[in-house]
Amino acid sequence: MQGNPKEYYTRELEALYEIAKMLSSGRMQTEIFREILYILEKRLWMYRGTIMLLTLDGAELVVEALGAEYSPEQMKTTYRKGEGITGKVLETGNPEIIPRISKEPRFQNRIYKRKDSGDFSFICIPVILENQTVGTISCDIVYEPDNDLSDVVRFLSIVASMISYDIQNRRSLRAQKEELESENKRLLGELTEAFHPENIIGNSHEMRMVYKRICQVAQSDTTVLIQGESGTGKELVASAIHYNSQRLGKPFIKVNCAALSENLLESELFGHEKGAFTGAYQRRTGRIEEAEGGTLFLDEIGEFSPVIQVKLLRVIQEREYESVGSNKTRKANVRIITATNRDLEAAVRAGTFRQDLYYRINVFPIYLPPLRNRKSDIILLANYFIEKYSRKMNKLVNRISTSAINMLLAYHWPGNVRELENCLEHAVLLSSDNVVHAHDLPPTLQMPDLKDRQEGTYNLKSRTAVFERDLIIDVLKEHNGNINAASKELGITGRMVRYKIQNLGIDIKSITRK
Repeated sequence: MQGNPKEYYTRELEALYEIAKMLSSGRMQTEIFREILYILEKRLWMYRGTIMLLTLDGAELVVEALGAEYSPEQMKTTYRKGEGITGKVLETGNPEIIPRISKEPRFQNRIYKRKDSGDFSFICIPVILENQTVGTISCDIVYEPDNDLSDVVRFLSIVASMISYDIQNRRSLRAQKEELESENKRLLGELTEAFHPENIIGNSHEMRMVYKRICQVAQSDTTVLIQGESGTGKELVASAIHYNSQRLGKPFIKVNCAALSENLLESELFGHEKGAFTGAYQRRTGRIEEAEGGTLFLDEIGEFSPVIQVKLLRVIQEREYESVGSNKTRKANVRIITATNRDLEAAVRAGTFRQDLYYRINVFPIYLPPLRNRKSDIILLANYFIEKYSRKMNKLVNRISTSAINMLLAYHWPGNVRELENCLEHAVLLSSDNVVHAHDLPPTLQMPDLKDRQEGTYNLKSRTAVFERDLIIDVLKEHNGNINAASKELGITGRMVRYKIQNLGIDIKSITRK
């Protein structure tokens, strides 16, 4: 101890005040502990301060903070129970006082590797939390023969208690945070499970995000835009939104906009008066009027003509419309859900789709992932469709063979869930026992068998042919068998497409939709 006792006690109070302020600052634990050691050195002439904490498994003490300049190697030092003075404090939970380091054989000098150890005393105090030693705080004091170290032990014990309290608070806050996060995950899982729409099959991460979006928007009257490739189930999502909304019990009216010409679509949506045009022998109620109080689902909205787009914009914006041949304005209390497989942003840039209408329908977008991006749902969907068509055809089919599963997972599903359903209906129809085998699946899914691989016929050339065949079939399906349109997308001539169709054994008639 240096200086007179009164001055020393004043310094102790000042140090405790600074340490208390530091502990209440909310800074990182290691940073606070390092500052505490700096305060001890600056105020009370304590050197080589060290704070060590017990690992989570309780196996050993690790360095948490060092007061003076330190190296990474010093931070790696550890002590187990009974090792040296620090290990003894961990084992017993009692303070250890070494009057003179050079005279103590138990002192291991691991962290600082003191060269002047004969001139210092060493004090190590346990940090105790709930009757368990969770760490230590130690320091060197300049050795003096008549030095009374009991006051230093008393002071460091106070500091150790303050450190213990800080550790307890941090653990409590961490436990509360983990508990809240766990509860949040549990509630979110329950909400997802509770809201899983009964008409949609799928448990992949992508589909859980879709369920979450449905849950978020169902109870409001917000206009929804459902985007996704053909066959992904956009109509199912629209019906899930309606039947989980406050409009449940009111009409759910569906209109396929791509199936009607401009004049027919206008009459279909808005209705017409008697005599409005040739053949209008009586008044017709439009789909908007039919959906009054409920939901109007407009599928393939990207096919709207500019005239219909303007009229629909008024319905969404003003909730007003006139039927064909009438000047009477009607009010429309309907919720509008739209869907498309087209890139509407590209259509806006091309000038074929109104920008203001796009912003009106794109208030809450929901994107449906293609089946190839949620492979984990394929078997789940396959089992559902097998059960469905087994019941429908009065056949006992309840399992899919391993080879058939491999084929389902290897295929890229350009037609998405709709194509999968058609394939499974085909397979159930052909199944001769209670198992769907690989040979029961449609030819488009057939892959070279194991014999081909063993005989070496399934080489790079044959694999390339399989990929080429699948690619051409996908493009032909997209263009409904139109070879000229397919050749443009593939970047080859129509003559080459015809040659590959013949050479690869592609049945163009099975691809073309009637």
